Amino acid sequence: MTVPAGFDELIHPPTRLSLMALLAATEWAEFSFLKESLELTDSALSKQVSTLAQAGYAQVRKEGAGRRSRTLVTLTPQGRTAFDGHVEALRQMVSRARSASGNDVHPQ
Repeated sequence: MTVPAGFDELIHPPTRLSLMALLAATEWAEFSFLKESLELTDSALSKQVSTLAQAGYAQVRKEGAGRRSRTLVTLTPQGRTAFDGHVEALRQMVSRARSASGNDVHPQ
């Protein structure tokens, strides 16, 4: 089986894929929103965000200070392109599987 162009091993793990999907749906997302939405601990989310930031897929911005500080995360243009390419690659894989399964005879 050939992997379609755009499939991204960095994005593919479920937690990172879910994080990318949330970020793709908004301009900037608060760390606390991402944490609650993904049901992750601070450290687990921080690790995923750091991985994406190191790859150039996400950008982190801190606002305020002390108790009023908040951390915001966004996809970079490179991250949006990578996410869109990965989603398209998944669609192609599903489409191929559906086409192939329509040609097979399945025992009853």
